[in-house]
Amino acid sequence: MSLKPKLKVTLLTGRTIEQGVGKEHGKSSKEYLESVSICYIDPEDMKKLGIKNGTNVLVSTDYGSVVVKAVKSKRFPHAGEIFIPYGPWANVVVNPETDGIGMPSFKGVPATIEPAPEQRILSLAELLKEQYGKG
Repeated sequence: MSLKPKLKVTLLTGRTIEQGVGKEHGKSSKEYLESVSICYIDPEDMKKLGIKNGTNVLVSTDYGSVVVKAVKSKRFPHAGEIFIPYGPWANVVVNPETDGIGMPSFKGVPATIEPAPEQRILSLAELLKEQYGKG
């Protein structure tokens, strides 16, 4: 049994143009949800992980873990850094503490990333149920 590769990375989050376009269809639209359940990864890091564009990956931090779709970053090189657009999937893996300012820290979160082709990306309803309540 071979071990899956795992990389220590720095997680960054923010807004994307694709997310803005998807939002035009509504935050519950397929376009929007697909634009925020992804992780941009440097092509060299994708090689180290042995994954291709579109492979599901597990991103884990001290705050949680989430499965998202790997997307080859067009803005490279940035080995050791991954980017997940703002949204419900990013919220699972960032520090929920806002330090009194009302916004969590979305930059510079230590994380690990590993291939997870056997795991599926949860739907928004499943993700919210898993994170905020079992009822």
